[in-house]
Parts: sequence; C-alpha cells; structure tokens
Amino acid sequence: MKIAIYSRKSKFTGKGESMQNQIELCKEYAQKHFDNIEEFIVYEDEGFSGGNVDRPEYQNMIKHAGQGKFEVLMCYRLDRISRNISNFSDTIETLQSKDIAFISLREQFDTSTPMGRAMMYIASVFAQLERETIAERIRDNMMQLAKTGRWLGGMTPIGFESESVETTDQIGKQRKLYRLSPIPSELETVKIIYDKFLELKSLTKVETYCIQNNIKTRNNIDFTRFALRGILSNPVYATADKTLYNYLSTNGFELYADENDFNGQNGIMAYNKTIQKKNTANKVRDYSEWVISIGAHEGIISSEKWINAQKMISKNKSKTFRKVKNTQSLLSGLLRCENCNSFMRPKTGRIDKDGIQIFYYMCEMKEKSKKMKCDMKNINGNKLDKLVIEEIKKLSENNSTLDTKISTDKINIETADNNIKSQITMLENHIKNNERSIANLVDTLSQAQNSTATKYIISQIEALDQKTATLKDQLFELRERTECNQLKSNSLDIMNDMLTTFSNMIDSLDVYGKRNLLRTLVEKIIWDGENIDLVMFGVNTGKK
Repeated sequence: MKIAIYSRKSKFTGKGESMQNQIELCKEYAQKHFDNIEEFIVYEDEGFSGGNVDRPEYQNMIKHAGQGKFEVLMCYRLDRISRNISNFSDTIETLQSKDIAFISLREQFDTSTPMGRAMMYIASVFAQLERETIAERIRDNMMQLAKTGRWLGGMTPIGFESESVETTDQIGKQRKLYRLSPIPSELETVKIIYDKFLELKSLTKVETYCIQNNIKTRNNIDFTRFALRGILSNPVYATADKTLYNYLSTNGFELYADENDFNGQNGIMAYNKTIQKKNTANKVRDYSEWVISIGAHEGIISSEKWINAQKMISKNKSKTFRKVKNTQSLLSGLLRCENCNSFMRPKTGRIDKDGIQIFYYMCEMKEKSKKMKCDMKNINGNKLDKLVIEEIKKLSENNSTLDTKISTDKINIETADNNIKSQITMLENHIKNNERSIANLVDTLSQAQNSTATKYIISQIEALDQKTATLKDQLFELRERTECNQLKSNSLDIMNDMLTTFSNMIDSLDVYGKRNLLRTLVEKIIWDGENIDLVMFGVNTGKK
C-alpha cells in the first residue's frame, strides 16, 4: 500500500504545527492502522494559503491521484487541503473516482465510511464560512474608509501623487491621512488622451498618435493601448455630478456616497477594482464589485466625456483587444528591428497558388507610428523561418563556422588552463618555501631572546608574511580563472550537444515545439532590412 501525505503551512515559520510535525504524526497514525505499507509519498507546500489550489505540490498530488499512484491520502488537518468548499469538493471527487481513501487526523475523518464523508463536508463548510467572515470584515472596513475619499496607498494613477494631510479626529487625536494631489503636466496628458480617444474612436489610433507626438508615460516609455484603456476607464478623473451619479447607479456600480455628494467639483475614488495575486497580473473585477466614493481631489474630465469614453470602450472592446493569432511564425519574441530595437511581429498576407498562407514580419514601432518613427522593410516570414532553421542546422555540421570556433575556443581554454596550472604550482611552492622560512625564523627567534638580532629576525618574518599574503591573493585569483575556464568549456560542450539535438529533432516537431527549441539556442535575431544577424548565447554568427 502506498500512502500520500499532504502538508501545508501558509507562512515560512517554525512556530505552531510545523510541516515536519504534520508529516510525522501522519506516519505514526498510518503505521498503527495500516499493514503492508510500501511507501510514503510526501507533498509539502510552504508559504501558500489554503484559499486557492494554485500550489505546486498540491497540484502534483492531484495529478498523481488521477494516475492512481497511491491508495490513501492523509493530512494533519482538514484545512491543510483547502479552505474553499468548492475546491475541497473537487478534491474529494477526484479521490473517490480513483477509490482513494482520505484521512484527516485532527478531525478523525475517514471517507471509507458514509458518516466520515458527511462530517468532512460539514467541517469544510465551516472552514469556508470562517474565511468568508474574515473577508467580509475586510470589505466592511474598506467601505468605511471609502466614505472618507482618502488614498489608501499603492501606485498613484498618472496625473496624481500621494499627499499626506494632518487631521484631528473626534477625540482630538492627530492623525495622518493621504489624498491625491494633482500633477498638472501629467493631467494635461490625460486630457489629451480623452480628447483624442473621443475624436479618433480607437485605442490603436490614440496609441499611434501618442507615439507620433512623443507623448509618453511618467516613466518615459510609449503608451500601449492597454495602458490607455486603464486611463480611459478609471473614474478617478471624472467629475462627480448628478449625470455621473445616474450613470454609475444604473450600471451596477456600488456607490458609497449620496446623490447630494456628487457636487460637480470633486473626482471619484474607486476601491476594490482589481484582483491581486502574487506572480500574476492584476485582473479587473466586475463593476458591481467596485467600491465607489467621492474623492478629496478635484475631477478633471467632465462626466459626459468620461461616460462617452466608457460607451466607446464597450462598443470597441471585441476588436480593440483581439489577440493576433498565428500558428505559423517561429520567430516572434526573437526577431528585432535594427533601426529601433522593437520586436517584429507576424502579419498575415495572401494565400499563394499552392494554398500556403504567406505572412510577413513587420516592425512593431513601424506599425504603431505609421512609419513615422521607423520605416524598416518587412520580411517574408515563411522564407525567414526556413532560413533560420537551415542555418542553425549547418552550425551543427563538422567544420562549420561555429564548430570551428568552438574547437578553437576549447583549445585556447585548454592552453590557458595548462599555463594557469603551471603558475599555480609555482605559487604553491613559493608559499610553502616562505612558510618554511617563517617557521625557521620563529624557531631562531625563540632561541635569540634579548639578542641584538631579534629586531632583524622579526623584520624578516614580517616581510616574508607580507609576500606570502600577496602570493595567496594571486593563487586565489588563478584558481578563480581556472573555475571560469571550466564553466566556459562546459558551456561549449552544452552548445554542441544542443546543436546536435536541434538538428536531429527540429523537423519532427510541431510549430510550438520548434519555437521552444529555437529559444533554447537563439538569444535574438536582428533584421537590418537586407540581412539578419543570428545571435546564439551572446555569440554573433554573422549576417545571413
């Protein structure tokens, strides 16, 4: 019998029920209640919350359960598996479909019995109830803070900075709050973006306008259409008046301000706008989950303009954010324009007489700026993809340019290494001789106390000691060079192996496999309008 043990701890800490304790307690229980235990398979997630299943070892455990790699799953406590009833139910269904028993030590649940299954579901309901109660308290606190119109921290929207304000509360205590303070130059940019969007009716066209007119973000980079959409959909810029109140209240926004608070002067504060998770991009919540209040700052965009912008975004949403799909191109993310260093993206062309879809790589800056910032020639993608693959294949052949270079580099490294080893041997001998001389001088010194030669002997010892220290520094440096050369030699061997693998495998892979294999070898490819430079591991193989 194979028994899986799952342990989890939400923080990296030695306090409380450590993961090792959880595992040992499970093993002890299993050894008392099961015979013929072949193996314990342990899954450990540390630093992960039980609120979701995005945990690496948990996912491994579920995968192995589906493959029937164990007969029993054990955990120390039910909430180690999950605090969410939906996720927990899915886990139980997976286990039951493979006849895998589940045991939780703390609650003494055993899914081999109907009562055990019923009690487990009940306990998981209470676990989720506790979690939702905590979330509700956080949300209630957010509602109260929203009524103040303060800035709660984080990156401020373009056009504003955070400003601290000293206030006195009801009991006379001094408190520091924060509000949004305008940055006039940035707000002018925001006004231009709104005006141009309503005029051009397209995020892509506004993006092009900003690039052509050198209008950049506060970090001095070009605006993307995604950044522009964030500005245009942010109610922080809108003037809070009765028109805006009617729009927000009829479109599902949750308002924490009375109609009378929409005074036609202040801006809007929107809280709880995004779902924030570590290592993932923030996702915008549904409008019904936003918490809307009146801000302490002034609005800069009229309610009519802001509302019209929302209507236009909604109307153009499907085409504005359509992703380019291309199942042919291999070099996206590798191919760059020499003029502006922008990526070159695949663009679909005609279908030729043989029914093959022709596509081209076009400079991203050329497309966005309508040739104003870059006019690099397009390149036939079908031909370029084939050329790159054939050139890399040639590099794996004996006596190729790269093969010759690798062989030469290996010889140079070996020669340099032999020279360094000779120097190391010489230094080690010098150090030994010096240390031997120092030992002899120390012995002489011990026998020549109060002699006139004492000062001379001490001076000799100090000089030899200083020379030895210098020699040891040189020795350390030479040994580091030896290690560096060894790493270089290993890298060359790896490159050779990868080139051979590439040549043998590339033709048998699909498009996605070819892309991945290319990225293991190629750092970047540069197009200058006539030729390409193929750079592999920082080594330029020359123009093709």
